[in-house]
Amino acid sequence: MSDLEKDPAEVISSCGDDGPTFELLEPREVLLGRTTKVRRLLPNKNRRMVGAWCFVDHYGPDDLTQRVDSYDVPGERGMQVPPHPHTSLQTVSWLFEGEIEHRDSVGSQAYVRPGELNIMTAGNGIAHSEVSTPTAPPLLHGAQLWVALPDSVRTTVAPAFNAYADLPTVDFAGAHATVMIGTVAGVTSPAPAYTPLVGADITVEPGRTLSLPLTTSNEYAVLVVDGSLSVGDLTPGFGELAYLGAGRESMDLVASDNGVRFLLLGGEPFEEELVMWWNFIGRSHEEIVAARDAWQSAIGAGGNDRFPMVAGYDGAPLPAPTLPASTLKPRPRRR
Repeated sequence: MSDLEKDPAEVISSCGDDGPTFELLEPREVLLGRTTKVRRLLPNKNRRMVGAWCFVDHYGPDDLTQRVDSYDVPGERGMQVPPHPHTSLQTVSWLFEGEIEHRDSVGSQAYVRPGELNIMTAGNGIAHSEVSTPTAPPLLHGAQLWVALPDSVRTTVAPAFNAYADLPTVDFAGAHATVMIGTVAGVTSPAPAYTPLVGADITVEPGRTLSLPLTTSNEYAVLVVDGSLSVGDLTPGFGELAYLGAGRESMDLVASDNGVRFLLLGGEPFEEELVMWWNFIGRSHEEIVAARDAWQSAIGAGGNDRFPMVAGYDGAPLPAPTLPASTLKPRPRRR
């Protein structure tokens, strides 16, 4: 997924080791592509990362049969994101409802479907598109996340796409979890991760309490995608992200009378400074400039060694925004 803001702000994050805490992170609305609005939880005005998770968008449920706002383009429906680049990150695509077609510059063509993990590793450079096809189901609801790659592998790991249709699960009393990435309660996903990382889709029955085992060295957050829950002194509801900090061996999460579904996100606090601008992650202003120049050159040349074009996409790639006039400068991991 792309950050399609026309004037994207720079984000330079550095590590910050929080102990146990409770902090509610509210989303801001952002237009994605030509037809979809998302709720952006990370980067947040108060906190920019949770572990290596550095970007979280939550969208839908959207009824693709209805056109309800001025951003709709005649003849298009659902998600319409043209080919765009990424560097030094992994994209994690997760659907609760609907279907999205993924294509990328390493030759992958796949459908993102509910309960199936699609994870794309950019390495030094990859491009991809995300499109709701004409035959996609009528409802679209999902999350798109980015994981920052550590400096040890971010430019050397080969660009790749992996899909997992049969992920491991774990049952608790009154709750069920699908482990997207990392380990939950001793159950480990096969998805590739380059830092200690956790991602899980968890459902808790109405009124039940989930005593969730945690790793003390990890920081955690929960994104509510259906219903609501109570955790500590917070009661996050639909589309809200509750940051829980680190240093806990377990956490009690209490479902509302209607039950709750949420994404658990966590990992060891990311200790490297990183610069995020548009769809690029780097370590300096100069690195971002070089990535942008390479992408713009690829568009003009029909692809290059760093950013081959996305085969099979019917349309033009997405040009990069203009860089700010000033040098991209460090900003703290959290405000």
